[in-house]
Amino acid sequence: SRLVKLEISSGINAEYFFFFFFFFFDFMFCIIRAPSQPISLELKRTLSFSITKRFVSPSLIKPNNLFSFTIQQRYYSTPKFNKKMDEFQPLAQRFVDFVNASPSPYHTVHSSKTLLLSAGYQQLHETDQWTLKPGGKYFYTRNQSTIFAFAIGEKYKPGNPFAIVGAHTDSPTLKLRPVSAVKANGFLQVGCETYGGGLWYTWFDRDLSVAGRVIIKTGDKFESRLVKLEKPLLRIPSLAIHLDRSVNTEGFKYNTQTHLLPILATEKLNASINEAPKDKDVKEKHHPILLKVLSDHLGCRVEDIQTFDLNLFDTQPATIGGALNEFVFAPRCDNLGMSFCSLIGLLDSTSKPDSLANETQIRAISLYDNEEVGSSSAHGAGSPMLLELIERVLETLAKGNKELVSETIRKSFLVSADMAHCLNPNYSSNYEPKHQPMMNQGPVIKYNANLRYATTAYSSFIILELAKRNNIPVQEFVVRNDSPCGSTIGPIISSLVGIRTVDIGNPQLSMHSIRETAGVADVTYGSQLCKSFFEQFGVLDAQIKID
Repeated sequence: SRLVKLEISSGINAEYFFFFFFFFFDFMFCIIRAPSQPISLELKRTLSFSITKRFVSPSLIKPNNLFSFTIQQRYYSTPKFNKKMDEFQPLAQRFVDFVNASPSPYHTVHSSKTLLLSAGYQQLHETDQWTLKPGGKYFYTRNQSTIFAFAIGEKYKPGNPFAIVGAHTDSPTLKLRPVSAVKANGFLQVGCETYGGGLWYTWFDRDLSVAGRVIIKTGDKFESRLVKLEKPLLRIPSLAIHLDRSVNTEGFKYNTQTHLLPILATEKLNASINEAPKDKDVKEKHHPILLKVLSDHLGCRVEDIQTFDLNLFDTQPATIGGALNEFVFAPRCDNLGMSFCSLIGLLDSTSKPDSLANETQIRAISLYDNEEVGSSSAHGAGSPMLLELIERVLETLAKGNKELVSETIRKSFLVSADMAHCLNPNYSSNYEPKHQPMMNQGPVIKYNANLRYATTAYSSFIILELAKRNNIPVQEFVVRNDSPCGSTIGPIISSLVGIRTVDIGNPQLSMHSIRETAGVADVTYGSQLCKSFFEQFGVLDAQIKID
């Protein structure tokens, strides 16, 4: 009644054969344990991906021939894999890799910088004089946490528009305090400050570590280095239900000052093995064992560490999941999701040698830090960075003709790209009945009559028409009248610069949780929409008359 057929392609050596052999019995054991339980299997694809990724050389892989399972039993069936998701998997996996490499805004900028350099973009520095030319591709950073990139059309003339997609690199997190050393009841703990409006209860009982940048001394100079400790280093323990029976009836109540203190080590064991740093000031600010872990990772002495900007992150990596592989389970989807889509949209729109040959405008992305705390920083959306970019480009290409700045702004357009809310099936009453975005059905245009979003009839038309022309699904969202509404960089830049703006974003669940859920297909849809905007905005805008 249970027939399992295992086919192994030729050319696989004994090591791989024994792996498959043991896996076969492991699989059979699972079937025997629950003979009356119907199961749904996609073993051929799922296991092929998992096994070949880890054990088989690419030269040995033969599509659809590595191995296969045939199960014939009345209790079990093998449905066909959801081929609708196949085309979206590669870019979604790239996004997963991007998230895993970017546990802090500094790492996000570094990851973006790496992609831009590999695509032939030239790095500029704000402290230098710029030399620009039509057809050139450039980027620059500020504070290591904000990055701008732009490509100049070969037929660009000063006064022509900028087509800009803006997003942000930061997410709600816990940041280490300037004095983080805390001791309580035999434990060493790390003092943290809440950053942004996180769902802080989701940070309890997670395997946490630290990431960010560290300023270290190198000889007679100082430099900033990125750090990401892969090891689970910290944990915020919840209280056992035996000591608080009300938690399941009255809700989980916590104090962000006293309960969000992760444990680092026990005081007794730490005292027996720890060596205090020579710098008394450093010793008093942070636990020596934490500094030792950082110095070992950075390859420097403890006393070389001057200061740092570190935040906590969940060490569980992002992944693609769901029965049909249609979800992205990941931290920081808000807003690495739209940072990634805007970056890929720009790169794809400039990937060919002649991509800019007939372009008359400038394509740009602006990925800001500090959106989650209001954008009021020198490297946030509330700063004059975007206006400065326009001015510097015109100073270089138009020989300082300042009259063209206003003309350029009036012609330009900003897509404020920040993740949107997907309908949560468990809380559907919290959504406006006619505006309930769904997963994997395309980016969402966000509206708010009270200007929490910057969308207008004109700016929404631009997105709707581009989506229609390029067969990209889009959705629309507005909050209930009795519900609060978040905001984005859109209204900030729109009012500061005076640029036409629309707010969009891919739908996601559990926004601001330590683990969020996005759609596999939406990564592609969002990237395609950004690419279409870069390539086609100028032509479409010329067909519209407003003022």
